[in-house]
Amino acid sequence: MCTAILPALPKVAAACVLLASLCGACDAHALERSSIRGVTIGPIESSLHPGKGYGSEPYGRTLGELGRWGATWVSLTPFGRTFDLKPSGIALEFEAPFDDNRANVIAAIRMAHARGLRVLLVPHLWVETGAWRAEIDPGSDEGWQRWARSYQDFIVTWARVAAEADADMLSVGVELRSWVTTARAPSFVEVIHAVREVYRGPLTYSANWDDVMDTTILGELDVIGINAFYPLTDKEDASFEQLLAGGRKVASQVAELAHNWKRPVLFTEIGYTTRPDPALRPWEWPDRMKHVRVDQRAQAMAYRALIAPLLEVPDFMGFFVWRVYADPDDMSQEAEWGFSPKGKLAEVVVRDAFTTHWAADGDQEPGSVLVRWRAPTPGWF
Repeated sequence: MCTAILPALPKVAAACVLLASLCGACDAHALERSSIRGVTIGPIESSLHPGKGYGSEPYGRTLGELGRWGATWVSLTPFGRTFDLKPSGIALEFEAPFDDNRANVIAAIRMAHARGLRVLLVPHLWVETGAWRAEIDPGSDEGWQRWARSYQDFIVTWARVAAEADADMLSVGVELRSWVTTARAPSFVEVIHAVREVYRGPLTYSANWDDVMDTTILGELDVIGINAFYPLTDKEDASFEQLLAGGRKVASQVAELAHNWKRPVLFTEIGYTTRPDPALRPWEWPDRMKHVRVDQRAQAMAYRALIAPLLEVPDFMGFFVWRVYADPDDMSQEAEWGFSPKGKLAEVVVRDAFTTHWAADGDQEPGSVLVRWRAPTPGWF
């Protein structure tokens, strides 16, 4: 680990000891790490932004910036494309030719490693109609068989990239509710087995926060992954204490999930937008709203209320902030009221979390994390 840019951290987290006991298929070196303090770096793959995506000089500056935050991992998100919710296949090209994206992702992984950062590779599906990938339904047994073969080709292709670049963890899917929570799930288990044939590192799957309890493939994974856009309240103008109560409920669910499946839990995505009441209905995209008001304080409160109780859960492995972009100087990728915490009060919350001792890091005084996080600097909120 690059001690010039990262804080000194314990080398073996309690959750990772559990992971080591589970992951017989994984390379041993992939398990010797601390808890995951991560940030997702979004690609800038469009030909309108040449030289600014994964593997570029601007991307290298983003890595340096995240190291100064205290991050120890980054997540990279290449995409494949389907047209609608009844797909017959997946196109590997996305915004740029696949061979270019493949080379850039490999370069991006190696650049992160050179800076002492670990890498989670999370291949996503983009549905051209704007529909949600969780609702994909090919409509017949034959259609599902065709879809399963196509998806396996897609994820195994990226698994080979992960193996070639020595990525530290791979997500085998993102929000595929209609597949992994239904009677179709056994065909996804076959996909996981195919991935393990080409990639020897730890595997996770990025379940949506509201269907992870119904996801039946968790026993096939090494780490339970959740895209954790949890609502923390059902009321507008909730106080920090009310949001924190919601965060405690999430932490309780995480502990229960880890206990039931004997797997550590990782939040493959967390984030709240920079607007009033972002933790009320986090799934509502501000892009579709009118007259959105920027509210850094509300975003920071939501981050703190979600994260603080989780840091006391020994089997909570860590989280990835959603998200910053490959070019740290390009502000065109997201509006000011978007998800990125960069340059906002939420960035300070993330930095504080990254440099705080977690239960999963090992020995610590019980309750110390939550006490610290419940007593921020006067006037912070």
